[in-house]
Amino acid sequence: MDSRHPYARELGDFLRARRSRLRPHDVGLEPGGRRKVSGLRREELALLAGLSTDYYQRIEQGREVRPSDDVLDALAAALGLDAEERRHLLTLAHAARRPVPARVTRDPERVPDSTRRLLRVTDTPAVVLGRHLDLLDWNPLAEALLGSPDTYPPDRLNMLLLLFDDTRTGERTCPDWERQALDYIGMMRAAVATDPTHPRATAIVGELSIRSAEFRRLWARHDVRGSVSGTKTFRVPEVGEIVLDWDTYPLPGNPGPVMLVFTAEPGSADADRLRLLASLHASRSRAADQRFS
Repeated sequence: MDSRHPYARELGDFLRARRSRLRPHDVGLEPGGRRKVSGLRREELALLAGLSTDYYQRIEQGREVRPSDDVLDALAAALGLDAEERRHLLTLAHAARRPVPARVTRDPERVPDSTRRLLRVTDTPAVVLGRHLDLLDWNPLAEALLGSPDTYPPDRLNMLLLLFDDTRTGERTCPDWERQALDYIGMMRAAVATDPTHPRATAIVGELSIRSAEFRRLWARHDVRGSVSGTKTFRVPEVGEIVLDWDTYPLPGNPGPVMLVFTAEPGSADADRLRLLASLHASRSRAADQRFS
């Protein structure tokens, strides 16, 4: 059993991943002779940060070390971390200074009634995602675009599980698939940083690590995303390809769920296709209601 502090373990893994992505020439060092590692050696990073190799090694191994903010700043500078990565580093290190609580109270996630009302009046596809990317709620336009969530068991309604679903591997030929996977994985990394031992995160990451080499490769990068946005191409048989922008908006709570919203450029062909898709979905829903009324 791993007895290290969970946050210290995450901190060490994050530092190791960031060290491995740097090459000696990136930081003005001569590579020297044959190297056993592709990235920086521990002693090279320690030198750049002004630390002893032994002290840095203990941090990376998640042993009983409580680095000061000055040490963390030096490591962030040596690793060339951006603002989001530096926040992630500080979050993990500050949490590692605190004792592991004997019992953690985790309230179930819920979507406020006001958010559910907002979803229903939003005239573009939108969903609410929990902190571990569970699909908590969606509007009719999202169902038209993404398919009915009712076809999946509740515990499978998770954006990462769906993205790496073996039955949907054909979708991985999309040019933006890996970028989207990295965005979702980065959001999961940010959630794990707030609670490394949460059973839902442990279950999702554990399952995907066992059955997906692609997930293991991307998860090992230790990329982190707070709030993300991008562009995605949807292939919808009824209307053809639709290119939509997507953005995430945090909802109340700390950490709280986020609303993921898809939008089309006004006046574009994609906006026209989205309206057509909405009309077709509404017609099918009315027909279904009449059959069962």
